[in-house]
Amino acid sequence: MKLSDIMSYAQLSVYTEVALVLFLGVFIAITIRTFLPSRRREYEAAARLPLEDDTVLTPRAQER
Repeated sequence: MKLSDIMSYAQLSVYTEVALVLFLGVFIAITIRTFLPSRRREYEAAARLPLEDDTVLTPRAQER
């Protein structure tokens, strides 16, 4: 008996189908959550973060 015979009788294709359904479910949930109108204010604030100059960081001198 070959390994390919054992694996073909194991019917492992169910796992790939379950993984595909889980992936699609999570992908759709993330996509819907991303484009919700209620999160618009949060994304606009995050988009302006690189342009804000509230804090000035100065490099520390190297210690010897």
